[in-house]
Amino acid sequence: QVQLVESGGGLLQAGGSLRLSCAASGGTFSDYGMGWFRQAPGKEREFVAAISRSGGLTTYADPVKGRFTISRDNAKNTVYLQMNSLKPEDTAVYYCAAKFRMVVVATLPEKYDYWGQGTQVTVSS
Repeated sequence: QVQLVESGGGLLQAGGSLRLSCAASGGTFSDYGMGWFRQAPGKEREFVAAISRSGGLTTYADPVKGRFTISRDNAKNTVYLQMNSLKPEDTAVYYCAAKFRMVVVATLPEKYDYWGQGTQVTVSS
């Protein structure tokens, strides 16, 4: 059983930057591909970014390409999401997720095995 704990959310103005962290425990971190998703009020959970087990492959949703960067530190059992040039439409609860033995970087939430509790990001205009 893998536990995921997100941190780093907050309230900030448009154009600012924020780095989210997701600490994993209870498993071998490098066995898991990792993803970030977000859910805004009244909307479905949507894919943001994902990274392969080694960190060599990354995939981004179109709305965040060029602004967000996903990375991981397998020695620290942590995945990060660096968010730059934030916009009000980035406001959401951000979740990290883990997929066991990910081969192809997954973008669908149902492909993931474990989820964190989420961290709120609010961007004001």
